Amino acid sequence: MTSHITPLRRIGLTVRHVLHRSMMGQIALIVLFWMVGELIVSVTRLPVPGGVAGLFIVLALLVSGRLRLVSMQRGARWFIAELLLFFVPAVLAVMDHREFIGLTGLKILAVIVVGTAAVMLVTALAVDFGYRMMLRRGKVTLHAAE
Repeated sequence: MTSHITPLRRIGLTVRHVLHRSMMGQIALIVLFWMVGELIVSVTRLPVPGGVAGLFIVLALLVSGRLRLVSMQRGARWFIAELLLFFVPAVLAVMDHREFIGLTGLKILAVIVVGTAAVMLVTALAVDFGYRMMLRRGKVTLHAAE
């Protein structure tokens, strides 16, 4: 008895293999989700950035099991490791505008600090929620502090 793999199934297995092994493939997948999010936002006129819509797509696929974390992990780690490169041009552009040093700059700084604190709080709550959900499903076990 021989197993017959359909061409479509073979393509799916090849894509899965490439995504699990190739950092460039994972980076391309992340960018693809971002671009799909941008398209959805432009078509539906949602008042959110396309990247946020793309992240919701990724979250839905991860929760549904259609996408595995290993398919994006290396690419996401690369983005996090190189995050500073994405901020340097913005910082250099700010240095060209002296008005940001006065009261306007303080207002912007306050917005940045409050926004960062809000993002940190929401991230902590989301991680805690996800961890508790994984505990309930038995995918993670509690370890006593040593």
